[in-house]
Amino acid sequence: MSETILANLKSRLDQTIEVVKKDLSSVRTGRAKPSLVEDVKVEAYGTMMTIKELATITAPDTTLIVISPWDKGLVAAISSGIQKSGLNIQPIVDSDTVKISIPALTEERRLELVKLVNQKLESAKVMIRGVRTEIKEEIEAQEGEAGISEDSIKSWLETMQKTIDLYMQKIEELGHEKEKELMTL
Repeated sequence: MSETILANLKSRLDQTIEVVKKDLSSVRTGRAKPSLVEDVKVEAYGTMMTIKELATITAPDTTLIVISPWDKGLVAAISSGIQKSGLNIQPIVDSDTVKISIPALTEERRLELVKLVNQKLESAKVMIRGVRTEIKEEIEAQEGEAGISEDSIKSWLETMQKTIDLYMQKIEELGHEKEKELMTL
């Protein structure tokens, strides 16, 4: 029974890490990266689609993103989608491509973004604590069931805590990487 609970724990923690990675990738670092715009929603063919589903996205240098739609008729829609995305970047339509120039970040803006990263990390830690609480309740609920000793419960709780600590450390590492990326000119 505990194996399924611990497998559920790892699964939920892995999902949390993926959410954190995606969340952190949305923080602009002053470097042109395809991940900055690949998930921007664009209205195409009567539905909402992401840019990565509609075009090739490249970053030929650290200050430029070039989006080349496979259907050249979508250039205006992609440009419009980027403007509405709230990323505060201005696309430039250049015949059959969309170009985005990424200006260098000021020191003040970098520090603001580090604060934002720390807020995102704190919310990730809160998510992990929520998972820990739920899993702990599941483990403790087995107390008194046939074939389950107090030692087993204690062992499962210790294993759960070690796993939680590992994932908290992973989140810290992701944060340090992002902070280093932000503060590097």
